[in-house]
Amino acid sequence: MKYFLYVRKSTDEEDRQVLSIESQITELHEFARKENLIIAKEFIESKTAKAPGRPMFNDMISLMETSNEKVGILAWHPDRLARNSIDGGKIIYLVDTGKIESLKFLTFWFENTPQGKFMLNIAFGQSKYYIDSLSENVKRGIRQKLRRGEWPALAPPGYLNDLRTHTIIKDPARAATIKKLFLAYAEGNHSLEYLQKLSLSLGLVSRYGNKSLAISKIQKMLKNPFYYGAFIHKGEMYQGNHKPIISKQLFDKVQRTMEERGKPRKAKEKLSFAFRGTFICGECGRSITAEKKIKKSGRTYTYYRCTKKNVVCHQKYLEEQPLVEQINELFQKVALNNDLKDKFLKEWQKDYIKAQTEKPSAQNLKADLKNLEEKQMRLLDAYLEQTISEEEYTKAKEKIINLKIDLKEKLDFGRKGNNWLEPFKEWILSAHQAVRVANTENLEEKRSFLQKIGSNFQLRRQKVACRLKKPWEISATKTQFSEWLGRRDSNP
Repeated sequence: MKYFLYVRKSTDEEDRQVLSIESQITELHEFARKENLIIAKEFIESKTAKAPGRPMFNDMISLMETSNEKVGILAWHPDRLARNSIDGGKIIYLVDTGKIESLKFLTFWFENTPQGKFMLNIAFGQSKYYIDSLSENVKRGIRQKLRRGEWPALAPPGYLNDLRTHTIIKDPARAATIKKLFLAYAEGNHSLEYLQKLSLSLGLVSRYGNKSLAISKIQKMLKNPFYYGAFIHKGEMYQGNHKPIISKQLFDKVQRTMEERGKPRKAKEKLSFAFRGTFICGECGRSITAEKKIKKSGRTYTYYRCTKKNVVCHQKYLEEQPLVEQINELFQKVALNNDLKDKFLKEWQKDYIKAQTEKPSAQNLKADLKNLEEKQMRLLDAYLEQTISEEEYTKAKEKIINLKIDLKEKLDFGRKGNNWLEPFKEWILSAHQAVRVANTENLEEKRSFLQKIGSNFQLRRQKVACRLKKPWEISATKTQFSEWLGRRDSNP
């Protein structure tokens, strides 16, 4: 009787302790010589037996099913033949039908009797049980890592897998470079192609070889919440315990920039009219457009009018010069002269110095953070009790995690000082700048500054109307500004 020799080893975790293919072949040939067994064909396979579909195994079974001779199988152990119920069942069935006359193993005894087939069935069952329990143990370990906020896979660029502590740590050689890429893209002036060149110039290359990172890889990095302290595993967000490389505010800014750059854009038309597209008609709500006309005297002038698209509108046109004069009047309303600017900056300096020496109370932020953590636990309880769906749980959990990260960043930032003082200084300088902008002849600069200080710009009956932003809308909160201004007025 001839035998088919079958050896298998996969790179899976469960096969670590199994002999190599070469060792199996050597020992099986020695066994065949001792037992005077004739090996007709060898089938060598490097593939897991967790699921059916092994090519070499299927070829061997096909030959046995079509063979007119008595054949047997020579293998190291039954688990080399099958670790799933389908392949194991095929072997048992072929033994029952006589297609397999004999099974020889180095580490398992088998004879073609009811008792022998029963023991072979148990061996296949044990192999199946082992692989199933191993898979469950791995899944349980991953779930535990997720609960601890540990990413259960290869660390993304900018981080390293610490094999000693089994945690993820910052890569000292790459973390700063990753942050530079986020900062560069957040500016809104650079493409992904530019970031690819920038990363290469900074020494950030692929893990395998000194090739530049693919553009798709860079885009994936910019969308990865891992860099601000969270991560997504199988569609669910988790708060990581690794140290973030960037803030969530920077991450959100990058997402907005990516969304804006992803929208299809028309070729920009060269601005020949400074205020075209700035105003809407106060009568019908249509856009205000601009045109140039040549008077009989030969002088060219610019005027602004309602487009009157598909409506009846009685709005009259307004020449550019009186429009600019009205805009200058708006600038005067928000302007600070040199004396006021110096006075405000002097008082601001006092508050700034005071803020550096004080530690603002963080009790409210801590209380909010604690409430969110309790809310997250209640949410988990509701999900485990099946009172909410998995989709509702995932969305609500993601929202809570992002809120927690926002609060933690505010808490950290609050420890560094009063976070409204710097923006308020910018408002003082901008308000002082209004004097200069009102006197400049650069219409583009006037338009830019106008959009900075106001909104909802309208032309109604040849008059400019808008909503001027309050100082606290540009810098501090209304309460902070009112308190600050009250102290300034009481102490001239």
